[in-house]
This record gives sequence, C-alpha cells and structure tokens, in this order.
Amino acid sequence: MPEKNQFINAEITGITSEGNGVCRIDGMAVFVPDTAVGDVCRIKIVKVLKSYAYGIVDEIITPSPERITPDCPVYKKCGGCVFRHISYDDECRIKNDIVQDAFRRIGGLNPEFTDFIKADNTDRYRNKAQYPLAVVDGKAVSGFYAERSHRVIPVTDCPLQPEIFRDILETVLEYVNSHRIPVYSESTHTGIMRHIYIRQGTYSGEIMLCLIVRKDVSRQFTGLCRIIAEKFPEVKSIVMNINPEKTNVIMGKKCITLAGSDTISDTMCGNKIKISPMSFYQVNTVQAEKIYRKALEFASPAPEDVIADLYCGAGTIGLSMAHSVKKVIGIEIIPEAVGNACENALVNDIENADFHCGDAGEVFGKLDIKPDIIIIDPPRKGCTLETVRTVAESEPDKIVMISCNPATASRDAKIFSGLGYEVKKVCGVDLFPRTRHVECVVLMIKNS
Repeated sequence: MPEKNQFINAEITGITSEGNGVCRIDGMAVFVPDTAVGDVCRIKIVKVLKSYAYGIVDEIITPSPERITPDCPVYKKCGGCVFRHISYDDECRIKNDIVQDAFRRIGGLNPEFTDFIKADNTDRYRNKAQYPLAVVDGKAVSGFYAERSHRVIPVTDCPLQPEIFRDILETVLEYVNSHRIPVYSESTHTGIMRHIYIRQGTYSGEIMLCLIVRKDVSRQFTGLCRIIAEKFPEVKSIVMNINPEKTNVIMGKKCITLAGSDTISDTMCGNKIKISPMSFYQVNTVQAEKIYRKALEFASPAPEDVIADLYCGAGTIGLSMAHSVKKVIGIEIIPEAVGNACENALVNDIENADFHCGDAGEVFGKLDIKPDIIIIDPPRKGCTLETVRTVAESEPDKIVMISCNPATASRDAKIFSGLGYEVKKVCGVDLFPRTRHVECVVLMIKNS
C-alpha cells in the first residue's frame, strides 16, 4: 500500500475521463494529473483512500511519445484544459475510448461505434467566455477558477478564446479599475462586478458584451459603452445582467440593454440565428455543425416525418432539420431561448417549426403529437426518468440523443434499451479540444 508523502517510480498506463493519468502501485490505482500514457515518473503520493490514491509528478524520468510542451502559461493552474501536454491525435484517442468505455461498462451496451469526429481547430474555437472577477493587490482582475475552487486565476488571453476577447476584457478591466467600480465578494455579498461575459458569432463576427452585476448600476457604464463602441465596432450589443442573489449561478434573471441590440446574430447549418445573453448556443460553432449533421444522418428522416426536439435551446438542431421533414416541434425551459427559437424560425422563413416553453418531460407529455423521430439534447446531468419514460411511451421510430456527458448518455441509453429501444450507433465528437469534455451522438431504434 502506498503511503502519503511517499515517493514512488511508476509508469502511467491509462487516462481517466477526468484527464488524470493512472498507474498501479501494489495493485492500487493511483491518479496523477498532467501525465500521459507511457510516462515513467517519480510520483509523490498526496492522498490515500481505501481503494485508490492520488499523486503528483515530482519528476518525469522518461517522457511518453505522446507528450508535447504545453503552450499556455497558466495551464497547470487553470481548471479549463487537461490535455495541453499531449498530442491532439492522442487526446482524440483517449476521448474516443472514454465514449466507448461509458457505453460498454456503464450502459452494458454494445452499439456500433462510428468514426470519432475530430476538430479542425484546437485553439481560438470558443464563441463564448465567462470571466469571474476578483481583487489582487488592490486591483480588479479576471480569469478562470482554479480547479475545484472559486479562486480566480488571472487570465486575459486564453488560447481557447478569440484574441479580440482579450482586448475587450482588458478594456473593461481598465475601466473598472479607473472608475473604482467595486468587485463582488462571495463571502460578504458586497461589491458590484461579478462576471464579464462575451459572446461572438463565429461567421458573423458580431460580439455581445454582457456585464454581470449585483445591482443596477447603468449610469456607471455610460463611459464604458462609449469606449467599447469606439474601439470595437464588432460589438453590436452591450447588456447588463443583474444577479442580486447569494449564489454561484452566474446569470441573474434580469437583463438591461445598455447599447446596441438586445441580441447578436450568427449562422448555424445555413440558418440565421439570433442569440440573446440567456440563450443556449453551442460554444464551438464549427464542431456543433458537425454534430448536427451526424444527428441528421442518424435520424435519416423522410419528408413526411414529424420531429420533436427536446431541450431545443434557440432551436438550432430542429431548424437544421426542418427542410427535411414535415414538421418540427421544439421544447425548451428557458423563455428567452424559446423566444429566440421562434425568431430564428421566422427570420429563416421556416414555417413548419413550433416551439413551446416548459420542462421537456412535462410539456411533451401534454402535447397531442405523435413524432416519428425525437431529438434529445439534455444537460450534463442527463434526462430525467420522467422524460425518458414520456419519450419511450410516445413510441417514435427513432430517438437521437446528443450528449455532452457520455456517462449520463450511456445511463439513459440503458434505460431506453429496457423500454423497447435498441441502441444502434454511437459517435464521439470533440466539441471542446484540450479540455476533458467530449460529446456523443446516439441512435436508438424502436424494436420491431
């Protein structure tokens, strides 16, 4: 048994879904971050539990062929990326293994696994960033939380974000500091500035700047709006979101447009999309389009089919399929997103799509519809049992699930398999290169 503070030499033989390397010492699994399969390391044991332990690298004795030099100065401090120290090909192999392992081990399923879909770009691909603020040496800074904490690691230029986000962020911070706008404190529930939130249309280039504050301080941002307009013509919307609650939820319920439009626009799968501060919109547009094309391929709808799109967000998935079917019905719990979905259908002259607001399971159960295909894109926690049962009871010919969590996707797929559906195909997709996250698209077909 390894002991705390013990130094041990070992070879990394695997990677977990959290991105930690795994080695075995006296039969016990030891999880070691920032390692690659094939690394031979001198490891310091930092925590020992009943059946496993944690270690940190003291020295890499023989580096793995997969290892590369990380290109971000805060890589080991920030909780965002976990794979910047290995090649992208190996990252994709690991993520593909994570998807397959989830369905085989957690779900007890053996579907056909189609080719993993890699990203064309591993840097500057995000269209959205939310930066928490903190005070360091008497000045407001922003960045990202260290892993498993609310300690802000100051960062203005993240390799995953567009470079213009850095410039806007630095401009806002300079204004906050020069005008002495107090930063919010979670411990005392005082201060004003909570987060800086930026979105950009990948194809349109339009940018939304959202200032998340504890209370309405519109007048204090008049000068900032003028400065942003002069320096960044790409910024088409400046919004203040008010979150007065004692919570770690980022967004509040009220938005006030300070300058420009209430929304920005972009294009997704050929459709014009309006995006509000509260809208769900995939953060990697190019990869999201690949996911939607794979979902359409799995669904293979006929022209007379009716598609129900649950957890539809701004309607991007359903609208991408509307041209192939008789009707699309979308359901989403966030009212602003439903409003965006309706607008998106209107602006694209799509007349065969209707959108409804409410919990997916509850609303879908009340609608008098008999869809041929149901599309599910649930949150990370997966579908509720009520939603799974409601979907299965409606007896669609096919169910296509898009998931950002292979573990919950495999769990839900297993339940569907017990309710009359064969889990036919699964495709892993890398929507978030260099991070631990991986998406999958699942095809389930009703048993005959």
